[in-house]
Amino acid sequence: MRLATRRNSTPDGELVVVAADGAHAAPTSGIAATMQAALERWRDVEPALRALADAVAGGTAPGLTTLDPATLVAPLPRAWQWLDGSAYLNHGDLMQKAFRLPPIETDRPLMYQGLSDRFLGPHDDVRLPSEDDGIDFEGEVGVIVDAVPMGISAADALGHIRLIIQINDWSLRTIAPIEMKTGFGWVQAKPACSTAPFAITPDALGDRWHDGRLAAILETQVNGERFGAVDSGAEMAFGFHELVAHAARTRDLVAGTIIGSGTVSATNYAEVGSSCLSERRAIDTIAGRPLTPFLRFGDRVRMEARVNGQPIFGVIDQRVIAARTG
Repeated sequence: MRLATRRNSTPDGELVVVAADGAHAAPTSGIAATMQAALERWRDVEPALRALADAVAGGTAPGLTTLDPATLVAPLPRAWQWLDGSAYLNHGDLMQKAFRLPPIETDRPLMYQGLSDRFLGPHDDVRLPSEDDGIDFEGEVGVIVDAVPMGISAADALGHIRLIIQINDWSLRTIAPIEMKTGFGWVQAKPACSTAPFAITPDALGDRWHDGRLAAILETQVNGERFGAVDSGAEMAFGFHELVAHAARTRDLVAGTIIGSGTVSATNYAEVGSSCLSERRAIDTIAGRPLTPFLRFGDRVRMEARVNGQPIFGVIDQRVIAARTG
Protein backbone atom coordinates (compact mmCIF):
# COMPACT_ATOMS: atom_id res chain seq x y z
CA MET A 1 0.00 0.00 0.00
CA ARG A 2 1.24 3.44 -0.94
CA LEU A 3 0.16 6.58 0.92
CA ALA A 4 0.76 10.28 0.39
CA THR A 5 -0.39 13.63 1.75
CA ARG A 6 -1.99 16.18 -0.52
CA ARG A 7 -1.81 19.88 0.21
CA ASN A 8 -4.96 21.56 1.53
CA SER A 9 -5.70 24.48 3.84
CA THR A 10 -4.50 22.65 6.98
CA PRO A 11 -0.96 22.11 8.33
CA ASP A 12 -1.24 18.32 8.08
CA GLY A 13 -2.78 18.07 4.61
CA GLU A 14 -5.14 15.39 3.28
CA LEU A 15 -4.22 11.70 3.37
CA VAL A 16 -4.63 9.83 0.07
CA VAL A 17 -4.08 6.27 -1.10
CA VAL A 18 -1.94 6.16 -4.24
CA ALA A 19 -1.97 3.65 -7.08
CA ALA A 20 1.11 1.46 -7.51
CA ASP A 21 2.18 3.46 -10.57
CA GLY A 22 1.78 6.78 -8.73
CA ALA A 23 -0.59 8.12 -11.36
CA HIS A 24 -3.90 8.13 -9.45
CA ALA A 25 -5.06 8.61 -5.88
CA ALA A 26 -8.20 8.68 -3.76
CA PRO A 27 -8.83 10.50 -0.46
CA THR A 28 -9.21 8.47 2.69
CA SER A 29 -12.47 10.21 3.60
CA GLY A 30 -14.22 8.62 6.56
CA ILE A 31 -11.20 6.47 7.43
CA ALA A 32 -8.48 8.87 8.61
CA ALA A 33 -8.21 12.51 7.63
CA THR A 34 -4.43 12.73 8.00
CA MET A 35 -1.38 10.50 8.11
CA GLN A 36 -0.94 11.17 11.82
CA ALA A 37 -4.55 10.19 12.51
CA ALA A 38 -4.05 6.94 10.60
CA LEU A 39 -0.87 6.10 12.51
CA GLU A 40 -2.51 6.71 15.87
CA ARG A 41 -5.26 4.21 15.04
CA TRP A 42 -3.34 2.02 12.60
CA ARG A 43 -4.65 -1.37 13.69
CA ASP A 44 -8.24 -0.09 13.45
CA VAL A 45 -7.98 1.72 10.12
CA GLU A 46 -5.53 -0.49 8.21
CA PRO A 47 -8.22 -2.88 6.86
CA ALA A 48 -10.24 0.05 5.45
CA LEU A 49 -7.13 1.65 3.98
CA ARG A 50 -6.22 -1.61 2.26
CA ALA A 51 -9.75 -2.01 0.91
CA LEU A 52 -9.48 1.51 -0.50
CA ALA A 53 -6.10 0.64 -2.01
CA ASP A 54 -7.72 -2.32 -3.77
CA ALA A 55 -10.44 0.00 -5.08
CA VAL A 56 -7.79 2.45 -6.32
CA ALA A 57 -6.04 -0.40 -8.13
CA GLY A 58 -9.34 -1.43 -9.69
CA GLY A 59 -10.28 2.13 -10.68
CA THR A 60 -13.45 2.13 -8.55
CA ALA A 61 -12.40 4.18 -5.50
CA PRO A 62 -14.65 7.13 -4.58
CA GLY A 63 -12.99 10.42 -5.48
CA LEU A 64 -10.33 8.75 -7.63
CA THR A 65 -8.42 11.38 -9.61
CA THR A 66 -5.24 11.79 -11.57
CA LEU A 67 -2.48 12.62 -9.08
CA ASP A 68 -0.67 15.91 -9.62
CA PRO A 69 2.81 15.59 -8.03
CA ALA A 70 2.89 19.34 -7.46
CA THR A 71 0.06 19.00 -4.91
CA LEU A 72 1.98 16.59 -2.66
CA VAL A 73 3.73 17.60 0.53
CA ALA A 74 5.79 15.39 2.85
CA PRO A 75 3.88 12.20 3.78
CA LEU A 76 4.03 13.36 7.41
CA PRO A 77 4.34 17.18 7.16
CA ARG A 78 5.08 17.47 10.88
CA ALA A 79 5.89 14.77 13.39
CA TRP A 80 6.00 14.39 17.15
CA GLN A 81 9.53 13.05 16.93
CA TRP A 82 12.39 12.65 14.44
CA LEU A 83 15.34 10.45 15.41
CA ASP A 84 18.22 9.92 13.03
CA GLY A 85 20.62 7.02 13.28
CA SER A 86 24.00 6.33 11.72
CA ALA A 87 23.71 2.74 10.57
CA TYR A 88 26.36 2.67 7.81
CA LEU A 89 29.75 2.07 9.38
CA ASN A 90 31.66 2.93 6.22
CA HIS A 91 30.42 6.51 6.41
CA GLY A 92 31.80 6.95 9.92
CA ASP A 93 35.03 5.13 9.08
CA LEU A 94 35.73 7.50 6.18
CA MET A 95 35.08 10.56 8.35
CA GLN A 96 37.37 9.30 11.11
CA LYS A 97 40.17 8.46 8.69
CA ALA A 98 39.96 11.70 6.73
CA PHE A 99 39.73 14.03 9.71
CA ARG A 100 41.87 11.95 12.12
CA LEU A 101 39.03 11.55 14.58
CA PRO A 102 39.22 8.96 17.36
CA PRO A 103 36.93 5.96 16.84
CA ILE A 104 33.65 5.93 18.74
CA GLU A 105 33.97 2.98 21.11
CA THR A 106 30.44 1.58 21.30
CA ASP A 107 28.43 -1.36 20.07
CA ARG A 108 25.22 0.68 20.18
CA PRO A 109 23.68 2.51 17.22
CA LEU A 110 24.46 6.21 17.05
CA MET A 111 21.36 8.42 17.13
CA TYR A 112 20.33 12.03 17.69
CA GLN A 113 17.00 13.84 17.95
CA GLY A 114 16.38 16.45 15.26
CA LEU A 115 13.88 19.05 14.16
CA SER A 116 10.46 17.45 13.62
CA ASP A 117 7.90 20.25 13.53
CA ARG A 118 8.16 20.37 9.74
CA PHE A 119 9.36 18.22 6.87
CA LEU A 120 9.84 19.84 3.49
CA GLY A 121 7.89 18.50 0.55
CA PRO A 122 9.64 16.83 -2.38
CA HIS A 123 9.69 19.96 -4.57
CA ASP A 124 9.89 22.72 -1.96
CA ASP A 125 12.76 25.17 -2.25
CA VAL A 126 15.27 24.72 0.56
CA ARG A 127 15.76 28.14 2.19
CA LEU A 128 19.04 28.54 4.06
CA PRO A 129 20.80 31.59 5.46
CA SER A 130 24.36 31.39 4.11
CA GLU A 131 26.51 29.51 1.62
CA ASP A 132 29.33 29.78 4.15
CA ASP A 133 27.56 27.26 6.41
CA GLY A 134 28.67 24.31 4.27
CA ILE A 135 25.34 23.28 2.70
CA ASP A 136 25.12 19.52 2.26
CA PHE A 137 22.53 16.83 1.53
CA GLU A 138 22.31 13.36 3.07
CA GLY A 139 20.40 10.60 1.29
CA GLU A 140 18.68 8.28 3.74
CA VAL A 141 15.91 5.74 4.15
CA GLY A 142 13.49 6.14 7.06
CA VAL A 143 10.61 4.41 8.81
CA ILE A 144 7.48 5.63 10.55
CA VAL A 145 6.19 3.65 13.51
CA ASP A 146 2.93 3.38 15.38
CA ALA A 147 2.99 3.55 19.20
CA VAL A 148 6.02 1.61 20.48
CA PRO A 149 6.26 0.55 24.15
CA MET A 150 9.36 1.22 26.23
CA GLY A 151 11.86 -1.62 26.43
CA ILE A 152 10.64 -3.44 23.34
CA SER A 153 12.89 -6.08 21.78
CA ALA A 154 14.24 -5.63 18.27
CA ALA A 155 12.25 -8.65 17.09
CA ASP A 156 9.00 -7.18 18.36
CA ALA A 157 9.88 -3.68 17.14
CA LEU A 158 9.74 -4.92 13.56
CA GLY A 159 5.96 -5.22 13.83
CA HIS A 160 5.61 -1.55 14.75
CA ILE A 161 7.23 -0.31 11.53
CA ARG A 162 4.23 0.78 9.49
CA LEU A 163 5.71 2.81 6.64
CA ILE A 164 9.01 3.19 4.80
CA ILE A 165 10.05 6.59 3.42
CA GLN A 166 12.97 8.30 1.67
CA ILE A 167 14.66 11.29 3.30
CA ASN A 168 17.10 14.05 2.42
CA ASP A 169 18.59 15.12 5.76
CA TRP A 170 19.97 18.59 5.00
CA SER A 171 23.09 19.52 6.97
CA LEU A 172 25.23 22.62 7.51
CA ARG A 173 28.72 21.22 7.82
CA THR A 174 30.73 24.21 9.02
CA ILE A 175 28.38 24.63 12.00
CA ALA A 176 28.32 20.94 12.96
CA PRO A 177 31.85 20.70 14.47
CA ILE A 178 31.21 23.74 16.63
CA GLU A 179 28.02 22.28 18.04
CA MET A 180 29.53 18.82 18.47
CA LYS A 181 32.29 20.22 20.68
CA THR A 182 29.71 21.51 23.17
CA GLY A 183 28.51 17.97 23.86
CA PHE A 184 24.88 19.06 23.60
CA GLY A 185 24.20 17.96 20.01
CA TRP A 186 23.00 19.73 16.89
CA VAL A 187 20.54 22.58 16.56
CA GLN A 188 21.74 25.11 13.97
CA ALA A 189 23.57 22.48 11.90
CA LYS A 190 20.39 20.52 11.21
CA PRO A 191 17.62 22.43 9.38
CA ALA A 192 14.39 20.79 8.23
CA CYS A 193 14.65 17.50 6.34
CA SER A 194 12.93 16.74 3.05
CA THR A 195 10.99 13.61 2.18
CA ALA A 196 9.93 11.91 -1.03
CA PRO A 197 6.17 11.99 -1.69
CA PHE A 198 5.17 8.35 -1.09
CA ALA A 199 5.21 6.29 2.11
CA ILE A 200 5.04 2.53 1.51
CA THR A 201 3.98 -0.32 3.76
CA PRO A 202 6.69 -2.97 4.22
CA ASP A 203 4.65 -5.76 2.58
CA ALA A 204 4.41 -3.77 -0.65
CA LEU A 205 8.20 -3.96 -0.99
CA GLY A 206 8.24 -7.76 -1.15
CA ASP A 207 11.65 -9.35 -0.67
CA ARG A 208 13.26 -5.92 -1.01
CA TRP A 209 12.31 -5.43 2.66
CA HIS A 210 14.18 -8.01 4.72
CA ASP A 211 15.60 -8.08 8.25
CA GLY A 212 14.61 -4.46 8.82
CA ARG A 213 16.50 -3.26 5.75
CA LEU A 214 15.46 -1.96 2.34
CA ALA A 215 17.37 -3.16 -0.72
CA ALA A 216 17.10 -0.27 -3.17
CA ILE A 217 19.50 1.90 -5.15
CA LEU A 218 19.53 5.45 -3.81
CA GLU A 219 20.38 7.63 -6.79
CA THR A 220 21.54 11.21 -6.27
CA GLN A 221 22.14 13.94 -8.83
CA VAL A 222 23.59 17.40 -8.28
CA ASN A 223 22.72 19.93 -10.98
CA GLY A 224 21.78 17.11 -13.34
CA GLU A 225 24.99 15.12 -12.92
CA ARG A 226 25.15 11.75 -11.19
CA PHE A 227 26.66 11.88 -7.73
CA GLY A 228 25.87 8.43 -6.37
CA ALA A 229 23.85 5.25 -6.82
CA VAL A 230 24.27 3.38 -3.53
CA ASP A 231 22.56 0.20 -2.31
CA SER A 232 20.61 1.08 0.83
CA GLY A 233 20.50 -2.47 2.18
CA ALA A 234 23.86 -4.10 1.57
CA GLU A 235 25.97 -2.46 4.28
CA MET A 236 23.44 -1.31 6.87
CA ALA A 237 24.99 -2.48 10.14
CA PHE A 238 21.82 -2.05 12.22
CA GLY A 239 18.37 -2.88 10.85
CA PHE A 240 15.50 -0.48 11.46
CA HIS A 241 14.02 -2.83 14.05
CA GLU A 242 17.26 -2.49 16.01
CA LEU A 243 17.17 1.29 15.65
CA VAL A 244 13.57 1.38 16.89
CA ALA A 245 14.42 -0.81 19.89
CA HIS A 246 17.42 1.39 20.67
CA ALA A 247 15.27 4.53 20.61
CA ALA A 248 12.62 2.92 22.82
CA ARG A 249 14.98 1.53 25.46
CA THR A 250 14.01 4.14 28.09
CA ARG A 251 10.84 5.70 26.67
CA ASP A 252 7.69 4.97 24.75
CA LEU A 253 7.69 6.16 21.14
CA VAL A 254 4.56 7.98 20.07
CA ALA A 255 2.77 6.98 16.89
CA GLY A 256 4.23 8.98 14.04
CA THR A 257 7.83 8.87 15.26
CA ILE A 258 10.20 8.92 12.27
CA ILE A 259 13.54 7.13 12.47
CA GLY A 260 16.26 7.58 9.85
CA SER A 261 19.05 5.29 8.73
CA GLY A 262 21.76 7.92 8.48
CA THR A 263 23.66 8.56 5.26
CA VAL A 264 23.51 5.55 2.94
CA SER A 265 27.08 4.48 2.28
CA ALA A 266 29.11 1.63 0.76
CA THR A 267 32.73 0.51 0.82
CA ASN A 268 32.78 0.31 -2.99
CA TYR A 269 32.29 4.09 -3.18
CA ALA A 270 34.81 4.34 -6.00
CA GLU A 271 32.27 2.56 -8.24
CA VAL A 272 28.90 3.66 -6.82
CA GLY A 273 29.63 7.11 -5.41
CA SER A 274 28.28 8.60 -2.20
CA SER A 275 25.06 9.99 -0.73
CA CYS A 276 26.43 13.21 0.75
CA LEU A 277 29.08 15.81 -0.04
CA SER A 278 30.84 15.43 3.30
CA GLU A 279 31.62 11.79 2.57
CA ARG A 280 32.91 12.73 -0.89
CA ARG A 281 35.10 15.40 0.70
CA ALA A 282 36.47 12.81 3.13
CA ILE A 283 37.33 10.56 0.19
CA ASP A 284 38.99 13.55 -1.53
CA THR A 285 41.05 14.22 1.59
CA ILE A 286 42.22 10.61 1.86
CA ALA A 287 43.15 10.59 -1.84
CA GLY A 288 44.90 13.97 -1.67
CA ARG A 289 42.53 15.54 -4.21
CA PRO A 290 40.95 19.02 -4.20
CA LEU A 291 37.80 19.01 -2.09
CA THR A 292 34.39 18.72 -3.73
CA PRO A 293 32.62 22.03 -2.96
CA PHE A 294 29.53 22.31 -0.82
CA LEU A 295 26.30 23.53 -2.41
CA ARG A 296 25.65 27.10 -3.45
CA PHE A 297 22.40 28.98 -3.89
CA GLY A 298 20.69 27.92 -7.09
CA ASP A 299 22.05 24.37 -7.00
CA ARG A 300 19.57 21.49 -7.43
CA VAL A 301 19.61 18.11 -5.73
CA ARG A 302 17.56 15.18 -7.01
CA MET A 303 17.14 11.90 -5.13
CA GLU A 304 15.19 8.76 -5.88
CA ALA A 305 15.36 5.27 -4.41
CA ARG A 306 14.97 2.80 -7.26
CA VAL A 307 13.87 -0.82 -7.37
CA ASN A 308 14.05 -2.49 -10.79
CA GLY A 309 14.70 0.94 -12.25
CA GLN A 310 11.56 2.53 -10.79
CA PRO A 311 11.53 5.31 -8.14
CA ILE A 312 9.44 3.58 -5.49
CA PHE A 313 8.98 6.63 -3.23
CA GLY A 314 8.69 9.16 -6.02
CA VAL A 315 11.34 11.83 -6.47
CA ILE A 316 12.85 14.55 -4.31
CA ASP A 317 13.93 17.39 -6.61
CA GLN A 318 14.80 20.64 -4.85
CA ARG A 319 16.65 23.90 -5.30
CA VAL A 320 18.71 25.58 -2.57
CA ILE A 321 17.93 29.28 -2.22
CA ALA A 322 18.87 32.18 0.06
CA ALA A 323 16.51 32.71 2.97
CA ARG A 324 15.44 36.12 4.12
CA THR A 325 16.66 36.49 7.68
CA GLY A 326 16.12 39.03 10.45
